[in-house]
Amino acid sequence: MQRLIKSGVGWRVGWHPQVEKYQGLIGTDDWAIELTKAELVDFIRLLTQLADTMKQMEAELMDEEKISCEAESALLWLEVEGYPHHYSLRVIVHGDRRCEGNWKEGVAPQLLKGLNSLDYG
Repeated sequence: MQRLIKSGVGWRVGWHPQVEKYQGLIGTDDWAIELTKAELVDFIRLLTQLADTMKQMEAELMDEEKISCEAESALLWLEVEGYPHHYSLRVIVHGDRRCEGNWKEGVAPQLLKGLNSLDYG
């Protein structure tokens, strides 16, 4: 399998299984963070949880109410903030790099679709 990079408006993701340590990639047009496979799997899992939480909260909140939700593992921390249908995303990698990144409002659902289309198994 060759290196695979997917991108959209405000996001990009990648998978390169032949690389020894940092096989995954998340980022935007302006920055990127390389991730280990375990970090990429955790990122996808936590982002999926947060996206599901935002969908569930939509029925509970008034239209003008914003919300902030966090999810964390031993490897990274994620936060979504904004309206349930239009929110920003922030990540902090706890590993040996101590990286941080963020995506603008509305990008997270497309980012998640891109991540779910990677063949990282």
